[in-house]
Amino acid sequence: MSKVIVVTSGKGGVGKTTTSASFAAGLANRGHRTVVIDFDIGLRNLDLVMGCERRVVYDFVNVINDEATLKQALIRDKSDNNLHILPASQTRDKDAFTEEKVGKVIDELREDFDYIVCDSPAGIEKGALMALFYADEALIVTNPEISSVRDSDRILGMLSAKSQRAIQGEEPIKEHLVVTRYSPNRAESGEMLSLDDIQELLGIDLIGVIPESEAVLQASNSGVPVIRDEQSKSGQAYQDMVARFLGEDIPMRFLEAEKKGFLKRFFGA
Repeated sequence: MSKVIVVTSGKGGVGKTTTSASFAAGLANRGHRTVVIDFDIGLRNLDLVMGCERRVVYDFVNVINDEATLKQALIRDKSDNNLHILPASQTRDKDAFTEEKVGKVIDELREDFDYIVCDSPAGIEKGALMALFYADEALIVTNPEISSVRDSDRILGMLSAKSQRAIQGEEPIKEHLVVTRYSPNRAESGEMLSLDDIQELLGIDLIGVIPESEAVLQASNSGVPVIRDEQSKSGQAYQDMVARFLGEDIPMRFLEAEKKGFLKRFFGA
């Protein structure tokens, strides 16, 4: 049976789209037919991160408005036949989203895909609510700073009150915590929240810690999900996260602060 996973946070700029792209690519690489949907009408970025912006002809809103079929709008990833992208519209009105119309698209996707990953826009406006409405599971993406964690806590409230599962009294959405842009050295020095602090504030299980890395920006600029950069710590951390999601017992990496040698301490590097 297929699953719908929303990638959300509440706050903008925390790495939702990066996480959506890498998570979907990781699932597809493991043989699961996966589609990732951009719900950010007007500010779409997923197609850029996935390197398919020039191949967009029809978008999510065209499908919702019966101006194109789902098959016409879906873009197959150049590197993996198991992965498809449904881009957002850059010009359409967010009011095109309704529960009924989005649900119809989700139901059609469930027939062909194992996993449907919903890349949520920031905030709690209509696009974000539609992205989480049909979710079975959720990746809550947060940075180790209090404002980001606070906004993520607000989204947890929306998941438990505004989703279809909540409204119909079904089993709650399964929530997973993803901490991005984490620096063990800065956490140790008190410049950012520790992982224990974040988990205590949010009260959900940690599934992934993505270290602060230039590789993420480089991958985004190249139109390649960073999970495919197997030499980078960020890429490896996303691979570990996907493995944990699929039930593998993988220890967390990149959590220890770097120990400075004598020369680094002496010169203050």
